[in-house]
Amino acid sequence: MDEARVLALAARVLRIEAEGVRGLIDRLDGRFTRAVALMEACAGRVVVTGMGKSGLVGRKIAATLASTGTPAYYLHPAEGMHGDIGMLARGDVVLALSNSGETDEVLAVLPAIKRLGVALILLTGTPGSSLARQADVVLDVGVVEEACPINLAPTSSTTAALAMGDALAMALLDLRGLGPEDYAALHPRGALGWKALFRVRDLMHTRESVPVISEHATMKEAIEEMTAKHLGMTTVVDAAGRLVGLITDGDLRRQQLAGGSLLDRRAGDCMTADPACIGPDDLAARALDLMETHTIAGQTRPITSLVITDGDGRPAGVIHLHDILRAKIV
Repeated sequence: MDEARVLALAARVLRIEAEGVRGLIDRLDGRFTRAVALMEACAGRVVVTGMGKSGLVGRKIAATLASTGTPAYYLHPAEGMHGDIGMLARGDVVLALSNSGETDEVLAVLPAIKRLGVALILLTGTPGSSLARQADVVLDVGVVEEACPINLAPTSSTTAALAMGDALAMALLDLRGLGPEDYAALHPRGALGWKALFRVRDLMHTRESVPVISEHATMKEAIEEMTAKHLGMTTVVDAAGRLVGLITDGDLRRQQLAGGSLLDRRAGDCMTADPACIGPDDLAARALDLMETHTIAGQTRPITSLVITDGDGRPAGVIHLHDILRAKIV
């Protein structure tokens, strides 16, 4: 095997496909917004159809739409001519894919689409084709060349169609205001949905389980509080109960190495001021990210706990790395 030749071919494929997708940007205009408007206003479902490789891309687009708040399913056009066209109903919108715009099986279901008064959006590489002349909205996803070395196998064209389908789906997601909770509801057993489901308030320690000491407390008292609460840290508050710092197991080690009698020192002298905090409504996944990317003096120094404060700056809870791991957020 000629390794250099293989790598050069792979680079050519990726470059051509990237250029094909990039070329779609300049074609975004009122036709795209019209397609989005039709799909947003759809009272039924978005029915995606296409044959061959276009059909496979259509299946993925339908799945992406359905998982991001737009009810959709894939209809095989050949099966449609043998009874499955009955799945189509008034109020639906059809999103058809055909690079040539002359796919016989898709043309065959046109009469049923027209009879029901269903809007037709077409993704095609041939804007002047038979299908394009019958469509309500035509989105040009044509490419200059396929990435195939003999310019035959659908490669760049299917990638471009898939990318345009994603653009439609993401525009609809944004218009519908789909939030993390909505996404989680659509993916109840998926890892992505699981991450979007848990918020800090669902996992954090509260009330008596939150370690708290005064900034005037001795380090002996700090160690006793840390030992009693089993979180490897304690919050430090001022006279008004507001958070002013944090003492962790790591702080104890650093202070001990610094010399002097540790137990007689005051918490306010040993604490880390302005500790990292997070809100109760933030996602637990974001808490994990903050723990992993925490920086001090420009250097990444991962931490194991974040403090949650109330509206007055008082400690309201603590979330520990182990709480997130137990919830299988990772």
